[in-house]
Amino acid sequence: MSFRGFSRPNASSGMGVADHSKNAFMELQRKKVHRYVIFKVDEKKREILVDKTGGPAENYDDFTAALPENDCRYAVYDYDFVTSDNFFILVFIESPSTARIRSKMLYATSKDRFRRELEGIHYEIQATDPTEMDLEVIKERAN
Repeated sequence: MSFRGFSRPNASSGMGVADHSKNAFMELQRKKVHRYVIFKVDEKKREILVDKTGGPAENYDDFTAALPENDCRYAVYDYDFVTSDNFFILVFIESPSTARIRSKMLYATSKDRFRRELEGIHYEIQATDPTEMDLEVIKERAN
């Protein structure tokens, strides 16, 4: 039996992905409505939801300031530089080392499914501290 538009979690794939989360990503990717989208795992709903979004005029400093210091999040940032292949870079950023173990486990077990749901992620960065998210590090990796 299949339910359209409904993502059910299961033991092997982690949390489900809310339709609103997929739509926010598509708005970032195609319509450039957002500069970034930050997602969080809602353990009670067993879904990945939108936590925050940043407007098109926001920059990388605004994005990093919006991330929590001591908890995990998934985040996609639309970098406004173009590679030699002429495409925008979308980066998947994960968890700080100071996050709770349970939170890290929830995010780790849901990451692959979440990434599959968001088509178009070109680079993934698993950041555990701010130096791993430095803009220069990301630009280097993109080239």
